Order: sequence, then C-alpha cells, then structure tokens
Amino acid sequence: MTPFEITEQAKHQIEKLLEKNPGKYAVSLAVLGGGCAGFKYDWGFADTKESVGGGDHIEDWHTGRFVVDETSMMYVIGTKIDFVEETFGSQFEISNPNSSSSCGCGESFGV
Repeated sequence: MTPFEITEQAKHQIEKLLEKNPGKYAVSLAVLGGGCAGFKYDWGFADTKESVGGGDHIEDWHTGRFVVDETSMMYVIGTKIDFVEETFGSQFEISNPNSSSSCGCGESFGV
C-alpha cells in the first residue's frame, strides 16, 4: 500500500517531465514552511538516485519516478495527486486530507 495516491493523469505528466529532462532521476515534492497558509508545496527534480535520502519515499512504476522527502511525508500521507488539464492552464492538483486550511493559489496550506 502506498502512503498517497498518484492518478494515472499525474503519472503520465511525471513521465512527460522526465522525458523532457533526461538528466533527472525523479520528480520530487517537498513541503516547506512558508506560503500564505503556513506551508507550501515545492515541486522539483531529484537529480540522481544518490540524491534521494534513505528515508525518502519513492514511487517507481518503471516509466516514471516520484519522490517525497522523509520530513515531508507526514504532511502528505493520504494525499491524492492529480494532473488537471483545462482550457487556460494545466497543473498538478493536490487533495490533502491533512490540511485544515488552504490558500486560493492551491500551493499553500495549513495543518
């Protein structure tokens, strides 16, 4: 059982990001202090397998990889990660049951 859900649409977008950035090992998500609601999501890349910490969580489905660092895991357990394509923009959408508040930007939350 995985600690969070990644939809097929999100997996497909992660695969596309890794194809466009062939030197990267995985797409990463971290939770940092800041943002208008207290915490913010920080998307990026893990450059190499060695850059992933021993306690970090990796989802590997052979055509893509997604990593969340050990410290951020407690904030994203139970989260659903989706990718939504709309007429005027596309984005990753995070549905986090641990957040008690969020900002209109969708990138910051409170616990």
